[in-house]
Amino acid sequence: MALQWMILTYAVAAEAVVALLLTIPSPKLLKNNLVSLVSLLLQPSLFIVPFSAFQLLDIYWKNEHRLMCTSEICTAAERDRYDKAIYKAQRNVVLCASACLLYWCIYRICRYYKEIQRLEVLEKKLKEQ
Repeated sequence: MALQWMILTYAVAAEAVVALLLTIPSPKLLKNNLVSLVSLLLQPSLFIVPFSAFQLLDIYWKNEHRLMCTSEICTAAERDRYDKAIYKAQRNVVLCASACLLYWCIYRICRYYKEIQRLEVLEKKLKEQ
């Protein structure tokens, strides 16, 4: 299970870097090349959405079937382990949600940029007429 979370963590980190690169000001030629490259990589990296959804389902299933440690019979170590598991699950939910949100942001940034390029070309054609 730790490998899956590590993969998801690296994917979120890569998405954050790509989103940062797309939003910082840069020369037009560099921005065009970067947006076209990211657009080509968006479809293969779509795997992150179902992967995150599967991880969320796994977290939900484990939460529903987790033994509760709320009675006085539980030891301090058992309570600590239970609390640690809850915090870890919450962290993983945030990780899954951020993976999907960052993917969507990158997709929308690329789409907006392509729309701006299309409108610039259309404006140039209209000015030439």
